[in-house]
Amino acid sequence: MAQGAPTPLRSLSSEKVVGLSTLFVALAAFSWGLSGGIGGILTGQGWDPVVVSFYRGAIGLLFVLAWLAIRPHGSGLASGRMWFWSAIAGLGVAGNFTFYFLSIAEGSVAVAATLMYCAPVFVYLVSFALGLEKPTLFKWVAIAMVMLGVVLLTGIYDIGAGDVTPIAAGAGLASGLSYAVFIFGFKFAAPHGSPQAILVIAFAVLVVILFGLGDPDQTVAVLSTPSWPLFVILGVLGAGLSFIFYIIGLNHTAPAVASIVAMVEPVTASLFGVVFLSETLGALQVFGMGLILLTVTALSVYSSSQKQSVPPQPRAD
Repeated sequence: MAQGAPTPLRSLSSEKVVGLSTLFVALAAFSWGLSGGIGGILTGQGWDPVVVSFYRGAIGLLFVLAWLAIRPHGSGLASGRMWFWSAIAGLGVAGNFTFYFLSIAEGSVAVAATLMYCAPVFVYLVSFALGLEKPTLFKWVAIAMVMLGVVLLTGIYDIGAGDVTPIAAGAGLASGLSYAVFIFGFKFAAPHGSPQAILVIAFAVLVVILFGLGDPDQTVAVLSTPSWPLFVILGVLGAGLSFIFYIIGLNHTAPAVASIVAMVEPVTASLFGVVFLSETLGALQVFGMGLILLTVTALSVYSSSQKQSVPPQPRAD
C-alpha cells in the first residue's frame, strides 16, 4: 500500500516512538473498556443497545472522516475490492457493538467484555478452516482452555444457579465472532486502501444498518435527552479517538506487546462494572475470566513469536 506523508511519530527517536505507540494502544484499550461501562449505564437507563451502538458508530464516523480528510493520500477509494471488504468489516463492527451492548444489558460489563475478548479464538478457527493458519497442539490446547474459561465465567454448567443468562452469554460470544469478521474484512481491505478510508466505509455501513434496525423514537429522543453527554463520550472514546490511536499505535508496537496491552480493555470494563455499576463476580467466574484473558494473550504472543500473527496490521498513511 502506498505510504502517505510521515506521521508525527516518525520524527522522534526510535525508543520514544515505541513508547508512544504502546501508549496509544493502551489508551485505545482503556477507552474501549470505559465505553463498555458507559454502555452499561445507558442500557441500564433503558436505551436500546442498537441505538447506543448507532450513536457510538455515528460519532466514530465523524472522526475517521476528519482523519481521511487530513490524510487522503493512498485512500484506495477507487478500488472495488477495498469497498467490498470494508463493507464486510462494517457488518462485523456493527454486530460487535450491538451484541456487546446487548450482552451488557442482559448480563454484566465484566462478562460481556471478557467474552468479546475471545475474538482471537474465532479468528483461529476460521483461519484453520480456510487454511490460513496451521493447527498445532498448543493452539488447540489454548482454544480448549478458553472454552473452559467461558464455561466457568458464564456458569452454564449449573443452569439453575448461573447468574449469566443464555442471551447474555450468547450475545457476548456473538460480539467476539462479529469482531473476528471485522478483523478479516479489515485484513483483506488493507492491501487496497488506507486504514482511514477502510474505517470510513465500515462505519458508514454500520450507521446505515443500525439506523434501520434501531427504534426510531429512541434514535430521535437521544438528541434531547439529559444523557446525551454520555452518548457523545461513548462515541468519542469507543469509536472516534480509540480506533485512530490503536491503528497508529500498531505501526511501531510488536503484536505480542499489543496483545498484552490489549488486556487493559476487559480489566478496565470489569473494574468499571464493579465500582460504578455494583456488579459482582463469584470466585469461579473470576477464575474463568483470568483463564480466558491469560490464555488468549499467551496465544497471541505465541503466534507473534512464530511470525504467524492474525491478522497482519496495516500501516497508517
